[in-house]
Amino acid sequence: MKKTHVFGVLCLGFSLVGFAQQQIDSTKVEQLDEVVISDSRFKLKRENSGKTVIKISNQELVQNSGRTLSEIINTKSGITINGAYGQAGSVLSTYVRGGQNRQVLVLIDGIAVNDPSQIENNFDLNLLSLDQIESVEILKGASSALYGNRASTAVINITSKTTSKEKIKAQFSTFLGTNNAQNESNTSVADFTNSIAVNGALKDFNYQVNFSNKFTDGLSSVRATDGEPENDSDEFSKYSGLVKLGYKFSNTFNFSAYANLDNYKTGYDDSFFLNNANFLSRNKQYRFGISSEYMYKNGSVTLNAAINNIEREFESLFPGKFDARSQVIDVFNKYTINDKFYTILGLNYVKSEMNNTDDFTNIEANTANDENIDPYLNVTYLTDFGLNINSGVRLNNHSEYGSHFVYNINPSYSYKIDNNIFKLLSSYSTAFITPSLYQLFVPAYGNTNLKPQEDTTIEAGFEVIILNKKLRFSALYFNREQTNFIDFVTLDFTTFESEYQNVEDTFKVNGVEVELSFTPIKSIVLNANYTFTERQDDVILRVPKQKVNANLGYQLCDKTFMSLDYQYTGKRTAAAFEPDFINRRTLESYSLLNFNMNHKILNNKLQLFAGISNILDEDYEEVYRFSTRGRNYRVGMLLNL
Repeated sequence: MKKTHVFGVLCLGFSLVGFAQQQIDSTKVEQLDEVVISDSRFKLKRENSGKTVIKISNQELVQNSGRTLSEIINTKSGITINGAYGQAGSVLSTYVRGGQNRQVLVLIDGIAVNDPSQIENNFDLNLLSLDQIESVEILKGASSALYGNRASTAVINITSKTTSKEKIKAQFSTFLGTNNAQNESNTSVADFTNSIAVNGALKDFNYQVNFSNKFTDGLSSVRATDGEPENDSDEFSKYSGLVKLGYKFSNTFNFSAYANLDNYKTGYDDSFFLNNANFLSRNKQYRFGISSEYMYKNGSVTLNAAINNIEREFESLFPGKFDARSQVIDVFNKYTINDKFYTILGLNYVKSEMNNTDDFTNIEANTANDENIDPYLNVTYLTDFGLNINSGVRLNNHSEYGSHFVYNINPSYSYKIDNNIFKLLSSYSTAFITPSLYQLFVPAYGNTNLKPQEDTTIEAGFEVIILNKKLRFSALYFNREQTNFIDFVTLDFTTFESEYQNVEDTFKVNGVEVELSFTPIKSIVLNANYTFTERQDDVILRVPKQKVNANLGYQLCDKTFMSLDYQYTGKRTAAAFEPDFINRRTLESYSLLNFNMNHKILNNKLQLFAGISNILDEDYEEVYRFSTRGRNYRVGMLLNL
């Protein structure tokens, strides 16, 4: 039997075994009456939220086991992550509503994470392991009032795995897959992902230990000039470890501490000349943090603090070493005046610094550093007649740029008829994005005269939840305007003299986001979204005007689930540096079709997985002249003890 047929037999076998074990009548489906947190930091029913918060549940993460977090996020409305479908370890660029990396803030358990040595001060999603994540919420729109600097187009709020109440619980997983470019039929295993996690509770003490590793081979990072993949293979290897300890001192006070290490290295090619090369990148992250909560009548005081160290090294024609550190303290008081009125008063402190040493540039931390000290206030008010108001203010106090005031006003109105919900929502928000340390201080290109970028976002839309919560539909219009946009400007093409500068033109983007979730019967669920994004008077590099995602899930029986994913990405404009230096190229639209399924056995302790990505073996460019994955197969298992 050919190896390419083995995966089909496995999928069919899972289905038949599952069908024999359980009838469809006992199928359990997730209800749409969910709770969201990110837009207010309080647990609110979706009907009381003034935002269309995207929630990626633990169930969805498990069903996508073996994939990366960037692949999953890339299927959500308004979001494009360039590099998600390329060679493992590819540079990831997150574009939300036409914005850049610097405008997306990533939180892990309430603490902002970033890399101050990155050009755009962003966080590398390659560092994260899916098996350490419990859930994800994505809050789109300007949210600087609640979350601070860089929360301009989105906040990706990641919650790490929760601890079991049992004395000891263990989880093991392993996934194997191919790693082919388009039009390759190699069925040898080239992608390995493994993890082990142990956690539990002993009276008032709880603990969590997690280790995972990943190795991928078989794909070049760039394509040859004829469009075919290069013959070389750029390997990717990664390991991650997490230790988290917690203690409940009383019914009103608990404390936890954690240490986290993520380390990966990846081969890559010459991205300037787009040629094969034996370059190597090493990336390492250390995170240490504490979290404590004191609860009192009608409220609580929370302290989150962390130190994040990142080291990056590049072996190439332009070798270099970067190391950066950020220190974050966020303390806030949550007070519930009554069941309608919620308040948050907090103080956020962030200090960042970086070093860079190579043959061309040197940046030292005693020069390249900055601090933010921001007091903030947020108020949520729910009326008896359906009007809900969420608003906040923050005073950014930056060591380089002084004080800057940002605010958010987010009214919404919900109307219930029987079990149906109709909601109108709107918001007006401002954001503040300071230049990165790299943009300010890198020799030759840096510009200490840069001004902070300012963003204003207007949103208006509606959401309906009808048919006994079987159907949820939302449509949202957004208009985003940014001033003092920071760009890399070439001053002289003959000498390549360049500098980071503020662009005088106002950057205006508007668009529409539509989302649908429909459960016509207990065993079937359809999720789909459509995004239209457009910049006035110009194009947005690498961002499609139109993008569609759809997922059809079928609970064949209580133990077997399968899904079919579809993604359409419209034409994009890319910057090209050859053959005539800076030029623009049009990347053609493409469609991807994926299949996933999982089956439970041994009293649901063991889950078996199988999947096929890019079923139609679509030939496409996600990033100009860089490789993308063709048809690939994946199998795996997840064991809970």
